[in-house]
Amino acid sequence: MRPSLAERWADHLPQLAGVPVVTLGEGSTPLLPAPRLSERLGIELWLKWEGANPTGSFKDRGMTVAVSRARADGAPGVVCASTGNTAASAAAYAARAGIEATIVVAEGAAAASKLAQVRAVGARVVEVPGTFSDAYDASLGLAEREGFAQVNSTNEHRIAGQMTAAFEIVEELGGLPDVLTLPYGGGGNTKAYARGFLALAGALPRLHPAQAERRADTAASAIRIVDPIHRHEVEEAMVRSGGAVVTVSEEEIAAAWHAVRHEEGVFCEPASAAGIAALFAGAARPGERVVCVLTGHGLKDPAAVERAAA
Repeated sequence: MRPSLAERWADHLPQLAGVPVVTLGEGSTPLLPAPRLSERLGIELWLKWEGANPTGSFKDRGMTVAVSRARADGAPGVVCASTGNTAASAAAYAARAGIEATIVVAEGAAAASKLAQVRAVGARVVEVPGTFSDAYDASLGLAEREGFAQVNSTNEHRIAGQMTAAFEIVEELGGLPDVLTLPYGGGGNTKAYARGFLALAGALPRLHPAQAERRADTAASAIRIVDPIHRHEVEEAMVRSGGAVVTVSEEEIAAAWHAVRHEEGVFCEPASAAGIAALFAGAARPGERVVCVLTGHGLKDPAAVERAAA
């Protein structure tokens, strides 16, 4: 049996010392070579396939730590605001821990398949009018009233778990890539990767988070966040790494999503393709070694395939 994420990286997760870990077998996800896209782009491209996590997204890395800590601290449950992936992960890990979960979503903003994951494991869904920011504010109120642990990426235990993906990349490549691209919604994952690379390698690759031009209503629902909670930390990471945020259109995201599916056989959700779109927009130079983080499985939003084919 392979070690859990918490066991594998125990030296970097001191908040779990002596704590019974709530795990579903997260982490140790594949780093896949992408030969056809590498040839097209003139780079050495690797895909960090986070859709292989238990609930189908990178959120599981942070949730194992956050929920383990919440249970150890005596919280009767967890609460989060979500566009879908955080919801599915929080609900599953809460069920595993034997505590309650309440998920707050903006009306119509989360993919139905992600909410199905939430309801399947018995979590409560609360829909509120407005945007993700409104859902986040409502989740804070619920956390205070019910004594639940708030497990959005403002929870530092989440960030600690998510930075382990950077550890795995450095370990497998034998060093830093030249460039890392990834989707940019709230910015927590960019913050986590930057922290992870610095912790393990003492330096950063050039970071290029990719955001949707239409943040409020992008078809890439996982990054449909108007006001990134971690904007300041992302800006700091850009200065330190020499990178830049790349803004991509709906058409560019759709074309990148088609390319990674049809040319590499990896079925990710549309938001995951934002990092590929950044590469088509010139985020990497010829010959560079690049890792693109594919954050969630395509089965997170299967209706998107039908929309794309329409």
